[in-house]
Amino acid sequence: MRTEAKNKNSGRKSAAVGRPLRSAFLVQGMDCPDELRMIEDKLRPMEGVLDLEANFLEGRLVVFHEPSLPVQHIARAIRQAGFDAVFEEEHVGPRPAPRRMFRQVNWWPIDGKGLLALASGVLLLAATAVHFAWGLPAVVDVLLLAAIIGGGYKTARNGLRSAWRLNFDTSFLMTVAVAGAVAVHELFEGAAVVALFSLAQWLELKTMDRARDAIRKLLDLSPKEALVIRGGEERRVPVEDVRVGEMLVIRPGEKIPLDGEVTEGVSYVDESAVTGESLPVEKSAGASVFAGSVNQHGALTIRSTRQAGDTTLAKVIHMVEEAQSRRAPSQRFVDRFSRVYTPAVLVGAVLVASVPPLLFGGVFAEWFYQALVLLVIACPCALVISTPVTIACALVRAARSGVLIKGGAHLENVGKLDTLIFDKTGTLTQGKAQVVDVLPLNNVEPMEILRVAAAVESHSEHHLARAVTQKAAAEGLTFNRVSNFAALPGRGASAELDGRKYYVGSVRLFNDLGCDTSAVEAALLKNESAGKAVVLVGTNSEVSGAIVLADTIRPAAKDALAKLRALGIDDFIMLTGDNEGTAQAIAEQLGMDHYHAGLLPENKVREVKEALDEHKLAAMVGDGVNDAPALAASTVGIAMGTAGTDAALETADVALMADDLEKLPYLVSLGRKTLAIIRENIALALLIKALVIGLTIAGVASLWAAVAADMGASLLVIFNGMRMLNFEER
Repeated sequence: MRTEAKNKNSGRKSAAVGRPLRSAFLVQGMDCPDELRMIEDKLRPMEGVLDLEANFLEGRLVVFHEPSLPVQHIARAIRQAGFDAVFEEEHVGPRPAPRRMFRQVNWWPIDGKGLLALASGVLLLAATAVHFAWGLPAVVDVLLLAAIIGGGYKTARNGLRSAWRLNFDTSFLMTVAVAGAVAVHELFEGAAVVALFSLAQWLELKTMDRARDAIRKLLDLSPKEALVIRGGEERRVPVEDVRVGEMLVIRPGEKIPLDGEVTEGVSYVDESAVTGESLPVEKSAGASVFAGSVNQHGALTIRSTRQAGDTTLAKVIHMVEEAQSRRAPSQRFVDRFSRVYTPAVLVGAVLVASVPPLLFGGVFAEWFYQALVLLVIACPCALVISTPVTIACALVRAARSGVLIKGGAHLENVGKLDTLIFDKTGTLTQGKAQVVDVLPLNNVEPMEILRVAAAVESHSEHHLARAVTQKAAAEGLTFNRVSNFAALPGRGASAELDGRKYYVGSVRLFNDLGCDTSAVEAALLKNESAGKAVVLVGTNSEVSGAIVLADTIRPAAKDALAKLRALGIDDFIMLTGDNEGTAQAIAEQLGMDHYHAGLLPENKVREVKEALDEHKLAAMVGDGVNDAPALAASTVGIAMGTAGTDAALETADVALMADDLEKLPYLVSLGRKTLAIIRENIALALLIKALVIGLTIAGVASLWAAVAADMGASLLVIFNGMRMLNFEER
């Protein structure tokens, strides 16, 4: 696991004296807010502790503290709260396994907590068997008490610790319920509660571990070793020991261990783990490669460009971990609700135990029992865990698909969107000019016009020149080397080819040469009004033809926008710095609802703010840093094609690692499905609790049924949330 702790000396002061440190710990058993509050009660009073940040799904606690407070003291305080804690930087490899009651072997998958649940259940079954077979009340009571003590002593210990700090958590509520059952001699009910609670806690832990394992698979994408060329020999070394600039050998079928640049070889590389790109990408000398991608065919030699902790994949993993710690709006609502809900149910339990006997002549023992049932159902775990599990699984699923989301709040906002704002150049279009037409004159063949133009432009650095030479190469055209090349600033260029002088440039250039351009004037007006550029080709006496160039629409743009429409996005806005004609042509082709042309960066921000005034929520989609102000002004800033682009990874709320508009419908679908499951989970948890509370008030609920309902609800919301790990766009 990538460390986030900055204090590498585990107890010695940091060199940056006075600067707060951020130390991460793996905490065994920290699965819900109740456990976190026990840890907080120990840590927050400590001198030097500034803040805490918990990730229940990973069992990870980040402590912000002064350098004067050693991490050893923090770890000791966590252990004093009753939890195993490992300072993350000292731990290499998967999350530590829980403590075992005995040495685990392959055929025995039950840990200490599972063993206690099993023992409690066996004792309960034995007491039941003795009761029905032989009676023997004394033996039955002993077995039931053994089941209660064996399975419930840890719960009671934790509950009493919490009560001492006036924190009435799940363990305390369960302890009171079981103690009350024993007090009214309902030993069977008490034992059933303990057995069911222990079993449910163990199942919940195992289920959470499944979700954690799915998340930890991100960490396994990058290999731990690299084949480095040192001293003329190939050596396998840990990736942490590879220096920037060293040469690595990547054999067919191997994962690329570090970001780098290909210096030798040609191959296809599967980058889906980083960018979500489904098809392998051809790589040759000069191409960039990412750690975690897979070399499929030929051998490659690459020069490392980043160290292990700074690769694009490492940044993605780090940001996914960060995102899980940021509470989404629905999670904040649930936290606020649970803070009111638990005390309210405690008051309700007191009323249930006292009001019917005092005012209506009810039997105290019966209503006391119903109050105990109410205490059991007061546990808010299912409600509290319903949101973070769902969001964490969705964030990981998105990262696997090449979509990096910076937190649950952004994911929820994406699910609520009905307005998308697009930058034009580089987002909806290719971002570079391409030849879209060749217009011949005077019986000259179109390919001859393109050949001559490419020959002259082969010496030019202008972006339109590159478009012409690339088109000629794609058509397989060849030409002799030109001579006497001359750049004509603001007008074009000239050169001699096959003993004849040719010109390539604007209509102004040919007018200055005295050529008749009337034959191309209509075509010029038509294309320029549509935002296209026209380059004339000819000699000093005549125009041979014209080449039309334009920034073309991305192939996937229309399909992506159609899918977004089907998802309920009903307002598309395009922003561009291009002229009105170009903007109108692109907007009409794509079916945009609105467009704004001739915009400077500050004008784009203004348009985003106006869209927000009208729609409340609006996302801005741009192609990188140049759109940063508008991305920041929107509800959700979505940057495209950011793999390897540090600035865009840092500034955007959502980063599409591949340069692919098809990821936008996937993102919106993911956001909407996540919101739907969160609502399902909250409704499910509240419905089950309301049902049991209603049965309790009616006097027909039982303790074991309350435990089964409460823990069943927890398992249901976890499994429902984990569905996001397998999400596929439909």
